[in-house]
Amino acid sequence: MAARDPGSRLRGDQALIPALAVTPGEPAGIGPDLLVALAQAPWPWELVAYADPHLLEDRARRLGLSLRLREPQGRPLPGGELAVSPVPLAAVPPPGQPDPRNARALLAALEQAVEDCLRGRRAALVTGPLHKGVINEAGVPFTGHTEFLAQCTGTRRVVMMLAAAELRVALATTHLPLRAVPDALTPELLDEVLAILHGDLRGRFGLPQPRILVLGLNPHAGEGGHLGREELEVIGPALARARARGIDARGPLPADTAFTPAVLAQGDAVLAMYHDQGLPVLKNRGFGRAVNITLGLPLVRTSVDHGTALDLAGTGKADSGSLREAVRLAAHLAGLAP
Repeated sequence: MAARDPGSRLRGDQALIPALAVTPGEPAGIGPDLLVALAQAPWPWELVAYADPHLLEDRARRLGLSLRLREPQGRPLPGGELAVSPVPLAAVPPPGQPDPRNARALLAALEQAVEDCLRGRRAALVTGPLHKGVINEAGVPFTGHTEFLAQCTGTRRVVMMLAAAELRVALATTHLPLRAVPDALTPELLDEVLAILHGDLRGRFGLPQPRILVLGLNPHAGEGGHLGREELEVIGPALARARARGIDARGPLPADTAFTPAVLAQGDAVLAMYHDQGLPVLKNRGFGRAVNITLGLPLVRTSVDHGTALDLAGTGKADSGSLREAVRLAAHLAGLAP
């Protein structure tokens, strides 16, 4: 999907303005800390927090940081200032103590931010970390941002990709138990994931003919069928179909050697078959600076590469590097000038 020009229009009659929607995530975690810290420096775009203003003020006070909250105005953000689209919590929790009563407000904040992006009121969405367990404890089934955003936008298939510097790792399956992965790797899934990955690498990242390195599922990519037949019966045929459609999909490659410099130099992105096959390598390479991107959505969405870190909330020790990179990449992918 092509990056949007700041002067272009999305749905409705409202022009896209240089404003980014930001949801800080779990209010008892480090998301509010990171957003307050980020707002201390000026930004060429407006950052609009979809959050409870009392939460942001409380966290700024605990961190000893000055923060002035205002209504969205569609202008650059000076240091020490943050625009807010208020979403009241059931209760502002102390740092490190999640309250399941806030679950529905957190999802409402996401829904409002998505709606504003789709209507052209915001250029892109940047999300802080949520605590899946706390939301499920509230009786709300929730497997993650990626799946929730697909549901919100009516998107049948999305792809999770993380990027750290030049390394990009996309996932064929996301938040599944390991024993469920082989059955989930259907021909239809791989066809759609490869098409989305190829399309967004071209349209959003500006790669005219992206090279996709596709990992096998089994050790040694199945060793010719001796260590598993998914490569022969599912993954290999999917790559052949992709190549017939003009997609440069290479593999299946053994995962234990695919991340060596010589192999990575032959591709622009790696497609892993499951969550922990590819992400440990990427996070080892750039944890705290990596960015999570959801491909296939009708809007730009980026996120941090880490969790809620409840033990660091309110201490001033959390590193805002990943959120900073997520904001910068979201603006770039949305076509906003620096």
